Amino acid sequence: MREVAIVGIGYTKIGELWERSLRDLFVEASLRALEDAGIDDVDALYVGNMMSGTLQEQEHLGALLAGYIGHPGIAAAKIEAACASGGVSLHQAYMAVASGLYDVVLAGGVEKMTDRLTPDVTFSLAMADDMEYTIYSGVTFVGLNALVYRLYMHKYGVKQEDIANFAVLMHENAVNTPHARFRRRVKLEDVLRSPLIADPIHLLECAPISDGAAVLVLTTLERAKKLTDTPIVIRASAVATDYLSIYERDDMLSLRATVLASRKAYKQAKLEPKDINVLEVHDAFTILGILALEDLGFAERGRGAVLVKEGEIAPDGRVPTNTMGGLKARGHPVGATGIYQAIDAILQLRGDAGKNQVPNAENALLQSTGGVGGTVAIHILSRAD
Repeated sequence: MREVAIVGIGYTKIGELWERSLRDLFVEASLRALEDAGIDDVDALYVGNMMSGTLQEQEHLGALLAGYIGHPGIAAAKIEAACASGGVSLHQAYMAVASGLYDVVLAGGVEKMTDRLTPDVTFSLAMADDMEYTIYSGVTFVGLNALVYRLYMHKYGVKQEDIANFAVLMHENAVNTPHARFRRRVKLEDVLRSPLIADPIHLLECAPISDGAAVLVLTTLERAKKLTDTPIVIRASAVATDYLSIYERDDMLSLRATVLASRKAYKQAKLEPKDINVLEVHDAFTILGILALEDLGFAERGRGAVLVKEGEIAPDGRVPTNTMGGLKARGHPVGATGIYQAIDAILQLRGDAGKNQVPNAENALLQSTGGVGGTVAIHILSRAD
């Protein structure tokens, strides 16, 4: 297996981007990534996307977007794994380069969500779970997360304000993030007074419906060192799955796919949680951010909210987490989110994170989650020696 590095990043601002189509967004991010890498040759393209078929009535994104970025003829495919689509596209790109099959690969993600009515988007998001046995019963995707949230508070005696504080920190981190959707602070009382979406989840505990695209350029570490002074090595790439619906699982309060994939990643990278300087977790809802801290080995069961309350996950804390605002405030263009997580971590590892910079950041871990943990991709990135 060859060592793999990231040499280029490109991304759009996240928001309600009415004047640009899905393909416009992807072309913008791709051209920026190739310019950042300083190369034009591309062997393959993997595009993370969940909802183009339902929201744009457009599938076959691989060939479509390969042509629009000026590389018709290359191997290209859409990767769909719900909200983990971006993370899994990175996994596929990593394997393609590591195996020696391709030398330069684009790993990207794109989602265009705001052009459609909220009920359309809500129904499309629900497809991340078992439509026949779960969603047709009437439950929504946020409703499933609400069940997990309520059970967590009941089992561990955790107060809602301690979980909701996760959203407050995410907005604080997004203030100085140029590409973030919500660059404004919120107070805890704002979160708890916002409308209930599915009890106990409040509106300001949910990631926003967003548009955006992000792209990475991957190549061998050997070539990367000739292209840039700051190649970012992919130390580990792992994907795991679980039963799709939470009712089928032995423990609703642990995402087993996160545990399995992270164990593989830690072993592959020869690192432990204590070695991680920057953490990117999936916080589509605040409760998922709390569970991630526990499943990844940074907190004991039922103690994830304590890390938030004590400031341990702030940029100057012991475990800097979602330093650019996470899904909650940076935004969550579903198919692109896993790539945005990688880009936020790369900015830290390159020393380009501005006012959010974590001093001496060397290793970053990314958790990209599909559904309520039905699929999880874990990556560990490091500065090249």
